[in-house]
Amino acid sequence: MKVEIDSFSGYRIYPSRGRLFIRGDSKIFRFSTSKSESLFLQRKNPRKIAWTVVYRRMHKKGITEEVAKKRSRKTVKHQRGIVGADLKTIAERRNQTAQARAALRTDALSKAKEEKKAKEAKKEKVAKPAGRTPAAAPRISKQQMKGGKGGR
Repeated sequence: MKVEIDSFSGYRIYPSRGRLFIRGDSKIFRFSTSKSESLFLQRKNPRKIAWTVVYRRMHKKGITEEVAKKRSRKTVKHQRGIVGADLKTIAERRNQTAQARAALRTDALSKAKEEKKAKEAKKEKVAKPAGRTPAAAPRISKQQMKGGKGGR
């Protein structure tokens, strides 16, 4: 028993069923029902008609056997050092208690303040020249600086 396939819908056509259509270029088309023949002669696209086999294949309908769970890869966490701190120091900092962290912070702040004071004291020594003072310079108004009318 030879089973044919419908040229439009993709359904099976059993012997003594369906219709045969032979086009002018001698190409043979087989149809299981007058509905599929009519749609073919209207030049309808079987990919756009929901009940055809071609449509169902394109839109992945009714395929339940092949559905297998996709394996998802588990992300592996790696720990690396950052610029300026290696992994060992990062681990030490992470394991510190809150009190130890606060003590280190206060020490660092006090040290920074002392350094800042020392720097400012050094600047003050360097900033005072032995010669002329700014008070001895002749006083000039803003207009005179700009080259406008003024005071002499």
